[in-house]
Amino acid sequence: MAVKDYYSLLGVPRGASDKDIKGAYRKLARKYHPDVNPGDKAAEEKFKQINEAYEVLSDAEARKKYDEFGDQWQYAEQIRKAQEQAGQPGAGGRRSYGFRTGGAPGQAYNFEQEDMDSLFGDLFGGGFRRGAARTRAIHGEDIESPVEIILEEAYNGAVRTVSIEQAGGTSPKRLELKIPAGVKDGARVRFAGQGQPGVNGGKAGDLYLVVSVRPNPDFERRSDDLATDVPIPLTTAELGGEVELTTIKGTKLALKIPPETQNGRVFKLTGQGMPRLGTSTFGDLLAKVNVVLPAGLTRREKELFEELKKLRQGK
Repeated sequence: MAVKDYYSLLGVPRGASDKDIKGAYRKLARKYHPDVNPGDKAAEEKFKQINEAYEVLSDAEARKKYDEFGDQWQYAEQIRKAQEQAGQPGAGGRRSYGFRTGGAPGQAYNFEQEDMDSLFGDLFGGGFRRGAARTRAIHGEDIESPVEIILEEAYNGAVRTVSIEQAGGTSPKRLELKIPAGVKDGARVRFAGQGQPGVNGGKAGDLYLVVSVRPNPDFERRSDDLATDVPIPLTTAELGGEVELTTIKGTKLALKIPPETQNGRVFKLTGQGMPRLGTSTFGDLLAKVNVVLPAGLTRREKELFEELKKLRQGK
């Protein structure tokens, strides 16, 4: 029987890391999976071989034994267990196997069929059947896809259609995905089970939309709050009054300005900010007053300012 080189089967060097071995296996498993190659016996056999190789090389203890004994490493383990059971003869009607060790010439230890079945059950899991290759369930890979939205979409929520390339060259899968209201710039929105399909019954991976929120010229986002500048006339700042401002959702609000309001003063409008993700509450709108000085003064306006100047200097 030809010696099986598990490293060659996976296309990795003997000193390959666990990550490299896992990556090589996933790539080959997708390529030779029976679902991708229906009726292809050669692909099916290759799939069994790479599963066998990965089963050994992904287990640190099994890999160590394989590196020492090659593909006969299982028998070395059987010998070890047989030594532990030395002196236990095979019972009538049950098949026994003799394994020679480094003891006296002709010395052998009995290893019964039930023990063999138990051993392989331990090695390959409870579903082991003699003569059948074990396949291992592999979790599908996660997928990340960038998406850009505007601030109004971050406020209201958005919908994006994404095409996902499928393993095995099948047609892309199109998904209509909802981005929740309140999402922040840089957030990773998870859609469970929408990534690459699993192998051998493994769960599908997840899809993550990596959200980029485009800056808004009128509103600056500060966590769940929004900040905006509100220009007001000098006369309103001095005498008081009301100015109109527009919120992120497009509604108009009247902001009351008290007399002698200083330039740069910030007014907080509770609940007029961004929705807090996953809740029914909202942040606040922070409106900063920018006093606008009059330009193009008439002669009379200049006279009034001169008069005001003299009055203020007299104090």
